[in-house]
Amino acid sequence: MQALRESQAAQAGSNFTTIIGGSDFDEEYLTNVTFGEQDFLLIVDTGSSDTWAPEIGFACFDLDNNPVPQSQCAFGTSGFDVNGSTTFVADPDTNFNIEYGDGEFLTGTVGFDTVTVGNMVVPNQEIGIVTNAAWEGDGFNTGLMGLASPNLTSVFRGTDPDDDEFPQTQIPYNPVFYSAVQQGVVSNPFFSVALDRGSFAAENSSDLDQNLGFIAFGGIAPVDVTDSAVTVPVQGYNAASFLPENGSSVTYFYYTVDVESMSFTGNKKVFGTTNNIILDTGTTLDYVPTQVADAFAAAFDPPAVKDEEEGVYVVVCSATVPEFTVNIGGVEFTVDPADNLLPLGIQDDEGNDLCASGTFDGGPAEEGNIFILGDTFLHNVVVTFNIETDKVTLTQRAPYTNGGNGARRRSPRRRT
Repeated sequence: MQALRESQAAQAGSNFTTIIGGSDFDEEYLTNVTFGEQDFLLIVDTGSSDTWAPEIGFACFDLDNNPVPQSQCAFGTSGFDVNGSTTFVADPDTNFNIEYGDGEFLTGTVGFDTVTVGNMVVPNQEIGIVTNAAWEGDGFNTGLMGLASPNLTSVFRGTDPDDDEFPQTQIPYNPVFYSAVQQGVVSNPFFSVALDRGSFAAENSSDLDQNLGFIAFGGIAPVDVTDSAVTVPVQGYNAASFLPENGSSVTYFYYTVDVESMSFTGNKKVFGTTNNIILDTGTTLDYVPTQVADAFAAAFDPPAVKDEEEGVYVVVCSATVPEFTVNIGGVEFTVDPADNLLPLGIQDDEGNDLCASGTFDGGPAEEGNIFILGDTFLHNVVVTFNIETDKVTLTQRAPYTNGGNGARRRSPRRRT
């Protein structure tokens, strides 16, 4: 954490840039965040909206809601001491209650404190204080910083989580960057993310990578890019059907974009997709329609084979991988083949190292199914999220050397 903290610096006026580290086999992206005077490494997540940390003395559960020792939640610290913060104020008669797409869930209380990230100081920020956690931690993170819409926040009226109903008892609030914009802390209403892929060694290690990208609040992440770029609207949702659509009366939840097509090297068919595709730093893989994932896996040499138990496509790490492409707003973005070979830390019967494809079967392309462009795709672009215009800008990154500081790899994360 100290190295991450000391590396925070690039500021220009009221624009703030800080580095992102990688943990959990470079499947999680973390940055240093301070609540009051207490420092934590938090997951950077554009697929959710709440910023939270466990309270000292929290209860830990497994994903089946059975009590387990605190150590099993594997947070990076013992948690947040609300009594040790001189700026913390509790929010009475409310509760925090969230469940993520990978089955993790948390409940607790709510409060306000000064939140600092990348030297960006946001006073009176609403945060979740977790008292009950079902969390599969990495030994480094002590919570999460959500950057999506206020409509996706997880604070509810009353103190009993069993009484919570979304959206009937939800109390939406401004996530940390929305607060920074509203309070005039930043000069521009956008933030920008550049996630580096780890080295092959780091992707096979549970150590912390100290420098694996940037997040810039009010500015642009400082990495080399090409001239391929596009700005597209974030797609809103019909509040009644929770289906994405465009229009003036929509409700925003995720950073959802319309992907025109997906393809890959040597493919003669261009796959159309649905418009329910989320840009999510908190998800390891790309979750794409079944027909796309199956065809792409078959194009590996030798072909990648789906492991029905784990759900991933498995292939020898020496395989030749086609270049995957995603067309957004008429601009084609390419995914480096290295992002589709993720070491599993195991071997086949012949002693060959096995890898998983970074492209996952997200289910059939049908109404209501959510797809995700996760870290596999995001390693290859800089994404700038403008919360005032409700638009995102994607820019293809210039080729770069894999990062990482070179255990067996765990199942990939899907937080949305």
